[in-house]
Amino acid sequence: MYVLVLASQKGGSGKTTLSGHLAVEAERAGLGPVALIDTDPQGSLSEWWNAREAETPHFAKVSLPQLDEALGHLSRAGVKLAVIDTPPAITEAISHVVAHADLVLIPTRPSPHDLRAVGATVEIAEQHNKPLVFVINAATARARITGEAAVALSQHGTVAPVTVHHRVDFAASMVDGRTVGEVVPKSASTKEVHGLWAYVQDRLSRIVKDPKLATHENASDFAVQALSGFRAPEPEPEPEVEAAEYDYDLREEYTAPTVPTTQEEPANNTVDLAHDERRTGVERRVNPAGVRPFGLPERRAHPFGRRQGDRPFQSGSGDK
Repeated sequence: MYVLVLASQKGGSGKTTLSGHLAVEAERAGLGPVALIDTDPQGSLSEWWNAREAETPHFAKVSLPQLDEALGHLSRAGVKLAVIDTPPAITEAISHVVAHADLVLIPTRPSPHDLRAVGATVEIAEQHNKPLVFVINAATARARITGEAAVALSQHGTVAPVTVHHRVDFAASMVDGRTVGEVVPKSASTKEVHGLWAYVQDRLSRIVKDPKLATHENASDFAVQALSGFRAPEPEPEPEVEAAEYDYDLREEYTAPTVPTTQEEPANNTVDLAHDERRTGVERRVNPAGVRPFGLPERRAHPFGRRQGDRPFQSGSGDK
């Protein structure tokens, strides 16, 4: 039996949500039987599982002193993967759970507070010599800070190439014990969870050196996703323009038509370029030095923001 631990001393990082989603995704990928273990005294994962109608994954509410015994019992029962949710802020509890892990996932929101708090969890994993992977969770799509967070985390360990973005369907699906893959199978959230589990499964198979865990996902796809961070939408096609509207090659340099010499000069010292309907259909004007366009008088700046006609302030004059 392999043990996957989700740990983070920062509360609200999304450990419970990811634990349930990854366990269900592992079952759907054929890695079952899978067991969820809740070591958090708050029992959020327990409440989610109690609301669930499906019988899988299996579940165990375990206190820390019983963890060793519970893992042995699940292994003898034929469970292939145990996903453990840990409590936040309790260093000794996290350390006790991490000691049993084959792989540690550290969910992290792309925010300064989460990045500052991640160091303590990294130290626990390093003390037990456990491999770790950061998962950027609840990210805002196309936000610059998401990429900056990935760069900062990469200085301390491996960052999963799949980013889980903040969407309402994650919280909505957890209400009745389901996951986004069971509620909205074709959503972007479902694709992210599927991609994240495929990467975790591939990573775990390399760590424990079990070829049966190897995924069919192409490893090069993960590398490309790591570079892009997100898949940009395809640009919208430009509207087609009828040939009658533009009867010249747009690549050629445009030359304005010559103004006839017999034409009288327009008033206000402006020069009419005789609008070209083929190009813009808008009359173009040039602005000689010192002349406002369209005959408007030139505006002059007034000192201290006063308008013309305002009396300057004089000491003793009574002005305020």
